[in-house]
Amino acid sequence: MFKKINLLGLLMGVAIVANVQAEDYYSSGRAGEVQRVDDGTEFKVCADQDNLPYSNSKQEGFENKIAEVLAQDLGLKIGYQFWYDRMGFLRNTLNAKKCDVVMGTTSDYDALRTSKPYYRSGHVFVYKKDSGYKITDWDSPDLKKARIGIVGQSPATIPLDAHGLLPNARPYRMQRDLNLSPGYLVDDLLAGDIDVAILWGPIGGYYAKQATVPLEVVLIPEYEQINAKGKTYWNISVGVRKADKERMAKIEGALERNKDKIEQILKDYGIPHVPVVEGDSLMKVYRKGAVKNQETRGDAIPKTE
Repeated sequence: MFKKINLLGLLMGVAIVANVQAEDYYSSGRAGEVQRVDDGTEFKVCADQDNLPYSNSKQEGFENKIAEVLAQDLGLKIGYQFWYDRMGFLRNTLNAKKCDVVMGTTSDYDALRTSKPYYRSGHVFVYKKDSGYKITDWDSPDLKKARIGIVGQSPATIPLDAHGLLPNARPYRMQRDLNLSPGYLVDDLLAGDIDVAILWGPIGGYYAKQATVPLEVVLIPEYEQINAKGKTYWNISVGVRKADKERMAKIEGALERNKDKIEQILKDYGIPHVPVVEGDSLMKVYRKGAVKNQETRGDAIPKTE
């Protein structure tokens, strides 16, 4: 009997250890690594080590600077877990508990608990000031004669296609070659390979400011009411794990107290931005579009919670 009890205890112990090991493996991201324990003294940021203007390993990006402001306000020391911002980023950083804060994410990203937005930006046209072009929207005549660089499958390709500009386009990979600068479209613009670059605003604005020749940076008009897939402007927030309510409350307080400092950092880095639109959500836009289509067809509009 005692042997049976001991064997049962041993099997239960093995099962518990197996469960702990499985949890450690899942939450640490990679097997054999000890999971970090947050001691409450660190503002640990998940960031890309080579992705200016956002962040780099030298902490030269605008998100690095904003993180420093928040950490100082909260009386915490700044720290980083670097990982390239592409597939697997959250799994190997935030969800692995190697860090606690993502400095820039869309405000309605449902994988994270997000703060109230701290800025809003859109896509931009970038072109040389001495080109003679005047481009303000998709109907600008100069676009029809320009070689247009654009990231393939980005939202801006939707209005580009709708305005018959695909024949003018030179598409670039969504996931950049890590041997190239994040501002590689601006590099090609300066080299004369393209005439106009269409980029997400923070990238376009920052690299235009660094350029050796004067460049125009023009925010593209919003397109989401025409086609939600071509949504041009996005609110940007700080993100944490879903369960981190207390951490988020502290971060939101720090964001509110440091609005002026954050605004100055955005200006210093040439980040084009517009006033935040409270409650902006891509899903709301999709729902509005669906209702509008139903009304046009005369369909019954279903109730929503």
